Amino acid sequence: MSRYQRWNELLDLLPGDGQLTVAEAARVLGVSEATIRRDLDELARQQLVTRTHGGAMAGHVSYDLPLRYKTARHAPEKQRIGRAAAALVAPGAAVALNGGTTTSEVARALAIRPDLQDGTGAPAITVVTNAMNIANELAVRQHIKIVVTGGVTRGQSYELIGPFASLVLAELTLDWAILGVDALNLRAGATAHHEGEASINRLMATRAERVMIVTDSSKLGRRAFARVCDVDEIDVLVTDRDASPDSLAEFTERGIRVVTA
Repeated sequence: MSRYQRWNELLDLLPGDGQLTVAEAARVLGVSEATIRRDLDELARQQLVTRTHGGAMAGHVSYDLPLRYKTARHAPEKQRIGRAAAALVAPGAAVALNGGTTTSEVARALAIRPDLQDGTGAPAITVVTNAMNIANELAVRQHIKIVVTGGVTRGQSYELIGPFASLVLAELTLDWAILGVDALNLRAGATAHHEGEASINRLMATRAERVMIVTDSSKLGRRAFARVCDVDEIDVLVTDRDASPDSLAEFTERGIRVVTA
């Protein structure tokens, strides 16, 4: 396990009861206490935890951790999800992508799809995004037209939120809104931890002809603070093959096309 993976795991362990001991972290992660102390010292230096005698406290760390600390979570699953989702987009489509690790994989899969590269340099698809990292990665791809919403930066997810982003989205019509979410269940629908992100994601969904939710199976059956859209507004769910067949059947029964990757 790399140190970045350990940092992810440590940050995952913290929110449960707000604090974590060195001994407990070492036991769970299977490493030495000295290694855990160094990891916690580094996370404290980055102001992601508050060091205490014998451990650390969550302090101001929220459940929605910075994007750079999420990238190692379920990485193979997210790459497969990204490729499966990108394959559903027809040439010529206008696609909205919100921020997140899974939608970043969708963007990467779109960028390398050979059928979208005719060699003329003309845009084959249009990607509308409020995620600065996605716009940055796709900007060098001549076959993809990039539209960035504008707005106020939210550093944890690299997303632009607020009224400026809303003004741009309100003027657009889209074929797809491909959205990563923090949680998805039948009653609450698609939800996010941060209300500002959820508001922009919800507007993307309303401006699109079809809505695709891309999420790994760990987020199914859960709910977060702010609503993105109801289940009945979702056309396609792309998730990984570890998802429970029973839970997927419930989405299928609601008329959602389910794709597992």
